[in-house]
Amino acid sequence: MVEQIEIETPDGTAEAYLARPESTPKGGVLVYMDAIGLRPRLAEMVERVASWGYVVLAPNTFYRDGSVAELAPTGDLRDPAARDAFFAGGAMNRVRGLTVDRLAIDIPVYVETLQTYVTGPLATHGYCMGARLAVRTAGRFPDEFVAVGGFHGGGLVTADAASPHTCIAGTRAEYYFGHADHDRSMTPENVEDLSRALDDAGVIYTNLIYPDAPHGYTMADTSSYQEAGTHRHFTDLEALYARTMA
Repeated sequence: MVEQIEIETPDGTAEAYLARPESTPKGGVLVYMDAIGLRPRLAEMVERVASWGYVVLAPNTFYRDGSVAELAPTGDLRDPAARDAFFAGGAMNRVRGLTVDRLAIDIPVYVETLQTYVTGPLATHGYCMGARLAVRTAGRFPDEFVAVGGFHGGGLVTADAASPHTCIAGTRAEYYFGHADHDRSMTPENVEDLSRALDDAGVIYTNLIYPDAPHGYTMADTSSYQEAGTHRHFTDLEALYARTMA
């Protein structure tokens, strides 16, 4: 069962989904949403991860822009036109507004909140822009996080000095990235650069492109959904957490 809680941050109140397993938890997982936000599909995914034996927290990272209800899509995003309209209606402005400085405020609060519900190892994964947040979280807490996942992530490698991939150095987590195919926000060249950063960090990792999987392939409530990619992501993510948080 997923409950909605509130997290107090220095910049306001962030709602979050919280799910707990029926048995004693093996660890905690911080899940970062995509640009569409917290909604029933994310609740389903959080609940599934909790069923593997973990306490799972998924914050509304856009809390400065509005509540979960206020930011929720009103159209059926399985219609490509409705999905395009949603992103044209301000979603990308919210993504751009989630700056490195703001994340420096938010991430420690999210981690501390998760730790109030669970002891033991921590892991994190994210979707779309959430993959960047997962990488930054491990970089901020290198000793606490044992696993990091990113799925159809965008902008993991940029020319900026504060690019997310620069946060990998000094971490000890095992990483898993399942990139979208033909993704302009994460090109094959970007994927190669990410592999080099992972190699340089000396961490265990998987970094691959899912064949024919569009950006957003895990999101069953949108026109980007791909069943094969979604199934693979759940299977490999469960295995990642099983071997790192046993």
